This record gives sequence, structure tokens and C-alpha cells, in this order.
Amino acid sequence: MKTLVLYYSLSSRTKTVAEAIYAVAEKEYDAELSELKDFTGDQLDNYDLVFVGAPCHDSDIAKPIKQLLENIPEKPQFKLACFVTHSCSPPEKSDYMAGLFETWVGKCTKTLDEVTSSKGINYVGYFRCMGAPSPAIENFIHTSIITDEKEFQEYVEDARKHPDELDIKNAQEFAENIFKNFSL
Repeated sequence: MKTLVLYYSLSSRTKTVAEAIYAVAEKEYDAELSELKDFTGDQLDNYDLVFVGAPCHDSDIAKPIKQLLENIPEKPQFKLACFVTHSCSPPEKSDYMAGLFETWVGKCTKTLDEVTSSKGINYVGYFRCMGAPSPAIENFIHTSIITDEKEFQEYVEDARKHPDELDIKNAQEFAENIFKNFSL
């Protein structure tokens, strides 16, 4: 099975997750790890399975990956799995975080559902994990979202650790499950 792990990353957080997924893929499959750069949607049909990774920007998948997905020809031959890194605490932490997550990350899944549905893409899975925010995003979060100083310090102390070992382990388990289900 020919597999591509394709990613767009500005701060290396998404790249770290891509490398973790690739580590699983390369063990048993003809796998390639590549940064987005000059890939186009029609080139993806050269693979059986494509993992596409992006950071969350402006509550949605980063524009370069969104454009790639929108430019995929209808009914491609490959299966698609996606992964996203974001700077929001996981929604499982509390109702408050669930609300923030929906506001700041929620468009990612909606975009993936819309694009894969409209293009007839065989969409086989989605993974998300926290990634440390850039200084500009940290500042935005501090001034606009988590304005309480103590709460912000707790958030940023945790956020700067991601993706952590558990995130990497979860990304690899996600990839293993995709490969296991691919052959069924």
C-alpha cells in the first residue's frame, strides 16, 4: 500500500505529529513523508492512503491545506485521513473548554466533512491534539479568551508542552487503527 503523510506546519507542532504517523506507516508500507509546498490535489491519486495534517488557524484548517482539499478532483481513488493541531485545551476538560473548543476549533471538522462529502472522498478518520501556541496566538488568547491571569498561566504552562508524549502515542494509535481498518 502506497501511503503519503502530507503536512503543513509553521511552528513544527503539526510536523511532529506527521512524523509520528509516518513512523507507523514506514514500518510496513511504502510510505512517504512530505511538507505541503508544491503538492496539488490531483497528485494525491498516486497513493492508496493519504494522511493530511494542518494546524488550526482562525478556527478552521489552515488555508493552504484547505485549498489543497478543495482542489482534489471529485471521486479520487485514495482514502483520506486527517489530523489537526490546535491551541485550545481539549473539550473533555470541562464544559467551559468544550464551548471554547467549539468556537475556536470547531470549523475544522465541519470543513473536512463538507469537502470530503462534496468531493466523494473516502474519508477514513480524524485526529486532533493540542499544539503549543505561537507567541502571537498566546497573546491573542490572553487578551481575548482567557483574560484571568491565573487561569491563563495554568493554560499556557500546559499548552507549551504539546504535542507531548501522550499526544504522539495517540497519533500513532490513530494511524495504526487507520491501517488496520484499511485492510478490512
